[in-house]
Amino acid sequence: MQYEKIKVNPVTARVGAEIDGVDLAKPMDDRTFEEVHHALTEHCVIFFRSQDLDHESHKDFGRRFGELHVHPAIPGPEGHPEILPIHTDKNSTYIAGERWHSDVSCDQEPPLGSILYLKTVPEYGGDTLFSNMYAAYDALSDRMKEYLSGLTARHDGEPQYRGRYSDKGVDDAGKVYPFADHPVVRTHPVSGRKCLFVNPIFTTRINGLPRLESDSILRMLHEHCASADFQVRFRWQPGSVAFWDNRCVQHLAIWDYYPNLRSGFRVTVKGDRPI
Repeated sequence: MQYEKIKVNPVTARVGAEIDGVDLAKPMDDRTFEEVHHALTEHCVIFFRSQDLDHESHKDFGRRFGELHVHPAIPGPEGHPEILPIHTDKNSTYIAGERWHSDVSCDQEPPLGSILYLKTVPEYGGDTLFSNMYAAYDALSDRMKEYLSGLTARHDGEPQYRGRYSDKGVDDAGKVYPFADHPVVRTHPVSGRKCLFVNPIFTTRINGLPRLESDSILRMLHEHCASADFQVRFRWQPGSVAFWDNRCVQHLAIWDYYPNLRSGFRVTVKGDRPI
């Protein structure tokens, strides 16, 4: 696609691009949407600077890509269940996304993508890393690709979510958290490319393998997926937006800014069942 409405500035050769020429708070015409969508498909994660979003404009942008997802564990602000607060300060005991993961991969239909808008960021620190799972798959040997083909893995929200948000007033007694079996290697529904789809937060085992084999293979894949060769590092500024394709990237939030404040909101777009 020739970009006519936006300017796309790749950050690395493998993953990530900054997008200029778009005010996300305003309605987006069809051509601009097509170009933004193409940039997301091409670069896996795209970044916008100097944005000013309220909850409604944030959700409107997300809805251009599909129906919005409601997080299974964290409540949104009153009247906005589709909004996920992202907030860390001097009283925090953990941060969201402190290990490599794909958002809510435990859902039967994991999200298409996530759109994070940070209004307040620390003076230094608080970067987010993104890793390209196409590149991770492509770098495997042919023999390993053949071995992984056809395998499925269990993704389980229970170990991650149970009791984690009690400090936010969440009582999850009696709640059932989602779990699902997904292919270890999935095919992206838009690009048609293969990528790895396991992560340390939600993936608990590879189905049909003895525990020792499953743990060993997952450990190897998690280490492989975290290789710096597949990554881009995004430094936040006030008003920055990151939009990542949850189907082909993992991400990691770095907590190197305690006790400083980092705060904003995330909108997540529903996806489909991995194949």
